[in-house]
Amino acid sequence: MEKIKFLPLPSDKVNALRNGGRDAYDCLPEHAVSDGEGNPCRHCLDFIPKGAGMLILAWRPFDGVQPFAETGPIFLCADACKPWSGAGIPPILTSPDYLLKGYTADQRIRYGTGKVVARSEVASYAAELLARDEISFVDLRSARNNCFQTRIVR
Repeated sequence: MEKIKFLPLPSDKVNALRNGGRDAYDCLPEHAVSDGEGNPCRHCLDFIPKGAGMLILAWRPFDGVQPFAETGPIFLCADACKPWSGAGIPPILTSPDYLLKGYTADQRIRYGTGKVVARSEVASYAAELLARDEISFVDLRSARNNCFQTRIVR
C-alpha cells in the first residue's frame, strides 16, 4: 500500500492570514470564538478549543483560479499553532465519512476518483488513488458540507 501523508495548510500562508492577509475572495478573515465542537483548524489539524479565538475565511487549495479550483469556508486557530506533522489520521477527522477526490499534476480532478468513503477507509482509498501515476494528490472534504479538510500526498 502507498504510504500517505496528510498536509496542514502552509505555515507561511496561515501566518499571512493571521497578520492581516486576505482570503481567496480578497476579504479579511472573520474573527470569532470557538464553541469547541466543529471548528477544525486546517493548520494544526486539531479542533480549536472552546473559548479560543479563531478565523473564518474562504480558502482555495489551488495555485490559481480555474474551473476545478473549489473554494470554501475554513477555520484556523487565531493564535499561533504548530502545523500537523503526526502520523495516521489527523484529530479533525471525526465524521463517519468523507469525500475524497484525486487530482492530476495540473490540479484538475481526475474524473471517476470522487468517492464518499467511511472514515476507516480514508487511508486505504487515498493510497489506492495515489498509487496511480496520474494522481498527484487527493483532497479530503466534508461529505456533508464539502468543506476542504486536508490534502493527502505520497
